[in-house]
Amino acid sequence: MERRVALITGGAKGIGKAIAKKFAKNGYDLILNYVSDKTDLDGIQNEFKEYGVEVLLEKADVSNYEQCENMVKAAIEKFGRIDTLINNAGVTKDNLLMRMKEEDFDKVISINLKGTFNMTKLVTPYMMKKREGRIVSISSVVGVVGNAGQSNYAASKAGIIGFTKSVAKELASRNILANCVAPGFIATDMTSVLSDKVKESINAQIPLKRMGTADEIANAVYFLGGEENTYITGQTLNIDGGMI
Repeated sequence: MERRVALITGGAKGIGKAIAKKFAKNGYDLILNYVSDKTDLDGIQNEFKEYGVEVLLEKADVSNYEQCENMVKAAIEKFGRIDTLINNAGVTKDNLLMRMKEEDFDKVISINLKGTFNMTKLVTPYMMKKREGRIVSISSVVGVVGNAGQSNYAASKAGIIGFTKSVAKELASRNILANCVAPGFIATDMTSVLSDKVKESINAQIPLKRMGTADEIANAVYFLGGEENTYITGQTLNIDGGMI
């Protein structure tokens, strides 16, 4: 039987890589998107060898429609199908509204929101042809409740939720399910450099009194993006330890 295939944007590091490993453990071949020239491609290939799946690494800026188009074409040429799309690539350019540069607002919207549009639009025709597909987009609790100093990021992540609700209604007749995952505070390389005092302040806001892990996000993404999800669509799952 043909293996299923998942395309994960921003899949070469952090939460994206944790999601990729979860799908690999469940037998999915992978297209992992990256953007940095410093990405250790050989190292990533070696990391995934133990899972016995094929991994195609594709460089593309998700805000660039043409680069996304080339990546999707390469994926179809390699595997002939894309069963699951994970819109994970994203950036932050935080600042208070009065100090925020126009280019910082534009960049965050372009990568986080337009990138989600680009990838979803380009992958959907192949899913429609097979009359099946799963799309999971990574939003944020900031897109649900807002956060001072992150108006651009909050707007992009709220936009992803609205976009997903609309897409879910458009594509339901073709058995394509579209959902969001909205992480809260997650322990990553970025949060590891915070002082103990800042970490304590963050944990105090969370009923479970700790940050989440990348694997906990990956488990939820697989729950929504794997073949066992057959009836959940248009939803946003907050993974935040009870914070909101």
